[in-house]
Amino acid sequence: MEGISKIYPNGFVANKDVTFSLYEKEILALVGENGAGKTTLMKILFGMEKPQEGRIFIDGKEVHFQNPIEAIAAGVGMVHQHFMQAPSLMVAENVVLGIEPIKGIRFDKQKAISMTQEVADKYDLHVDAKKRICDLSIGQRQKVEILKALVRDVNILVLDEPTAVLTPQETEELFEQIKTLREKGKSIIFISHKLDEVMRLCDRVTVLRHGRITGSEKTENLNERLISRMMVGRDVITSIDKEKAEPKKTILECRDLICINDEGRKIVDKVSFDIHEGEILGIAGVEGNGQNDVAMAITGLREYERGSIRILGTDIKGKSINQIRELGVSHISEDRMLLGCAGEMSVKENIVGDRVFRKEFRKGPFMDRKRIDSFADQCIKEFEIACDSREEPIRMLSGGNIQKVIVAREFTSGAKLIIANQPTRGVDIGTSDMIRRKLIEKTRKENIGSLLVSADLNEVLEVSDRLIVMYKGRIAAFFKDVKKVTEEELGEYMLGIKSMSPEEIMEAAS
Repeated sequence: MEGISKIYPNGFVANKDVTFSLYEKEILALVGENGAGKTTLMKILFGMEKPQEGRIFIDGKEVHFQNPIEAIAAGVGMVHQHFMQAPSLMVAENVVLGIEPIKGIRFDKQKAISMTQEVADKYDLHVDAKKRICDLSIGQRQKVEILKALVRDVNILVLDEPTAVLTPQETEELFEQIKTLREKGKSIIFISHKLDEVMRLCDRVTVLRHGRITGSEKTENLNERLISRMMVGRDVITSIDKEKAEPKKTILECRDLICINDEGRKIVDKVSFDIHEGEILGIAGVEGNGQNDVAMAITGLREYERGSIRILGTDIKGKSINQIRELGVSHISEDRMLLGCAGEMSVKENIVGDRVFRKEFRKGPFMDRKRIDSFADQCIKEFEIACDSREEPIRMLSGGNIQKVIVAREFTSGAKLIIANQPTRGVDIGTSDMIRRKLIEKTRKENIGSLLVSADLNEVLEVSDRLIVMYKGRIAAFFKDVKKVTEEELGEYMLGIKSMSPEEIMEAAS
């Protein structure tokens, strides 16, 4: 990619004169802060966006992609961070969507199974082509996304945050399979915010900052500190020293919580825990094991079948989302675009949307626009939100900056209980560090209770005071002293390899 520039109609410069190269049989890391231009550059390569300037060459031949179909035909595949799958269909049916083999006038299911299984076996992906997607683990579903590209015989494979929801064991397995792809002639672009993974897996690192390349170097000549400095222009200290928690009165009581899905299956099964003033309780688990449902039940986003949830002594059964917020609950949701913000509304409106009826933001019956503008500007400054102005539609911001807006709103709401569900997913190292430190600071200084749900095991180990691991809707482990737990041990509980006894769980929870 030579001299690539992309400027959006609002004047935002996503890429400026970017020259980017990938060699045969190479695993290249593409890293940078949120909004640095990584995704835009890859969308241009994959035919999803068109640059104003620049040229693309594959094997020395200039190409012009009008859409992803043309990019795939030229050997470029992209595995997106969020899975694009039909859960009720089998693996093979998902893999061949758009290139379905036909026998006569009908879909040839057997041919689809054989071609999918053949590619899976060739690259040691260990996926059963006949299984339904809904019966697979998250790690296997990630492999299905890679299979989709390989069945189309791509030579260049873009992997966008492929380990974001994987356990350490699943990550190690994926790394071996990525190395196998390289050995068999594929070239890989690996986008990740996890610099330790970049150092372990990749041959070379290219860094984007503010839409420009700030460096490209062999991994053997780098370390995490040097990469983070290239990304953000300063050293980022990722380890957090925090004061020991001194829990006071109980903020949240959850007792024997049971949630049932639309198929009548228990997805949360007799989960009990407390959260006290001044402490952070973490929940770890592979996605789909009930932790998100617990967070949604506490915030009123889903009903629960049995059990009780009490916030500051008040039972929330039957209460609306707004009534629960009025009890002093703030919520950073797992899906920032669906539940966390209103995309068409401005940065300012998203920051103050939950409090425009409070006295401090009103002048009699009217909104105090001057006070609202001042407060929004204060949040933009404090939380380092990169935007053109407070009036800019939030959808125009990068994912990390959208997350900063949501965090700014929830952290300044005056809550007594913060539910932080995947608060740093898909955000860069600098933003992650800021969010984590502010969560700890608020919890300690303002004597609030915090629930942290995260797939990032380093995050839950660094930030949590006590820690729950969930597996198949149940509490598989409960740790009083998080400092003694390793990521590998957590992974074993998350995968169901190990489980604590009910007595051990009760002792840790007390």
